[in-house]
Amino acid sequence: MTADKAAEPRRRGAVRTEELLRVTFELAAEVRYSDLTIAAVARRAGVGKHTIYRRWPTKSELLLDALHRALGSDLDYRDTGDVRADLREQFVRSSAALLSPAIWPVYRAVIIAAQDDDALRERLYQQFLATIEQRTLDRLASAQRDGELIADADLTYPTEVLCGALYYRGLLSTRPVDEAAIDGLLDMFMAAYAVSP
Repeated sequence: MTADKAAEPRRRGAVRTEELLRVTFELAAEVRYSDLTIAAVARRAGVGKHTIYRRWPTKSELLLDALHRALGSDLDYRDTGDVRADLREQFVRSSAALLSPAIWPVYRAVIIAAQDDDALRERLYQQFLATIEQRTLDRLASAQRDGELIADADLTYPTEVLCGALYYRGLLSTRPVDEAAIDGLLDMFMAAYAVSP
């Protein structure tokens, strides 16, 4: 068997996976989390349930992967050499994506379901929140090395505050996650940790 022929099933498998994640996300936007089933996704995608269960043992794993696909690179940071500008750009971009009408109802439903499902809460944390915190901490550590932030400051907790403040505002308050909120948060952080010129 040639390498091209061996790669073909993998390519077909990747296309099928993308299709199942797309269908899952579309269906999740139409129904409540409790009404989303593997059987319904399989019917919509025109496949057998076993096709889905082979890739995702639970509905929550399938939906979290679908959310991750929908958010794509919106959780990534750029590094322009200006940490405040990079934090602001990422917060504005990721907030707009997360709070969009296509994504927010699905994400909120997963968070609600996770309150009664410890395994789902752990997966949600590992796949989204811990990832966001680590990427933020990595960007701040880079700024420390470049002399933008106080060199000996432990930025672990400030990272959690930076990430958590916007999630709190979006999930639990009626206040908007807008550019004014992002600027206020960043002004507070920079006042505490930026190196004075």
